Amino acid sequence: MRTDELDFHLPDELIAQIPAQRRSDARLLHFRRQDASITHRQFQDLPPLLQPGDLLVFNDARVLPARFSLRKSTGGHVEGLFLSESSPGAWNVMLRNVGTPHGTMRLTFLDAPEIAMDVLAKDDEGNYRVRIDPISPAAELLGRLGRMPLPPYIHRDRNHDSRDADDRARYQTVYAHSGHAVAAPTAGLHFTPELLAALDTRHIQHACLTLNVGLGTFKPVSAATLDEHRMHVESYTIPAETANLLNLAKRDRRRIIAVGTTSARVLESQPAGDHFQPCTSETGIFIYPPYQWKHVDALITNFHLPRSTLIALVAAMVGLDEQRRLYRTAIEQRYRFFSYGDAMFIE
Repeated sequence: MRTDELDFHLPDELIAQIPAQRRSDARLLHFRRQDASITHRQFQDLPPLLQPGDLLVFNDARVLPARFSLRKSTGGHVEGLFLSESSPGAWNVMLRNVGTPHGTMRLTFLDAPEIAMDVLAKDDEGNYRVRIDPISPAAELLGRLGRMPLPPYIHRDRNHDSRDADDRARYQTVYAHSGHAVAAPTAGLHFTPELLAALDTRHIQHACLTLNVGLGTFKPVSAATLDEHRMHVESYTIPAETANLLNLAKRDRRRIIAVGTTSARVLESQPAGDHFQPCTSETGIFIYPPYQWKHVDALITNFHLPRSTLIALVAAMVGLDEQRRLYRTAIEQRYRFFSYGDAMFIE
C-alpha cells in the first residue's frame, strides 16, 4: 500500500487547539460497518450505543509533564523533553539548541538553577543520555518543573505558557493511573466520571492496560510504501484482572472495544487463539490494510494525522475507501481534529 493513499487536506482551523469545554461535549461520529451508516452525535451519547456485556479496554497511562527548559553556562536556553529513566537520575532526553557538547556539558534548570543536568553522550537516534544532580525521581522533578508535552500542532507560548495548568488537567484521562507516557491516549480524554458511571449502570464492563505512548505516535510515515516503514516500539503491561476479563469476554463471545489505537495495538499484539496472559512487554506492531483483526471488535478513536500509523490502523478496520469517506465527511461537518479534537466510534 502506498503511503500517499493516506493523505488528505485538512484546513488549519479544524486542528483543535484547546479541548471542548467539558470532556463529554466533544462530538462523536458513529460509523456502523454493518450498513456503512454515519450518524453525528455527542460523546455523552455513547452509553446507549453500546450493548450490555461489551468490554471497553482503556489505556490508563499517565502523561508526565515531560517538557522542560534549561540554561547553558553561557546563558543560552535549551529546550528538553524527557523520554525515559534507565535508573534513578539517569535520563534519556531530547534536547534542542544544545549545540555540540565537548565532553560533559552542565546545564541547569531554568526555574531551579540549583538542579543540574550533565549531558553525557548522544545516541544513534540523536537523543541524549544525561545525569541529574542531585538525583531526583523523574516524576517528582518534572511534576515541579515540567510542562505538558503537547503535540507540535497544538501551539503554546514556550516563554509564558499560561495554559499549562489547564493542559495538565485536560491532556490527561480521568482514569490515568500508571506509566510514563509522553503523549496522551487521546480517545480516552472524552470520558468523565459520570460517563463511566453510566456505563456501569448499563452493565458495560471496562478494563485497563498500560501502554507508555511515545513520540513515535506523531511520526509520519516517510517511506513510499507502508511495508517499508520502521515502526516505533512502546512498552506495555496487561494486568491479571484485565487478562481475566478479556478471556471471559472471548469465552462468552462478547464484544471487545478498544478505547484508542494504543489499546488496540496492545490487544492485537497478543497471539490469536491463545488465552490472554498478564504480562509486561513491548510492541512494535504496525496495523494497516489488509489486516485480519484477532481480538478487537470495535474502536473508539480520535481523528488522526495524514500519513500516520494511526490513520493506517483506522483504514485497516474500515477499509481504505471508507476511511477516506469518513474523514471527508468529518471535514465537511467541521469536526475538530487530532488530540484535543472530536471522536469516532467504529462498530
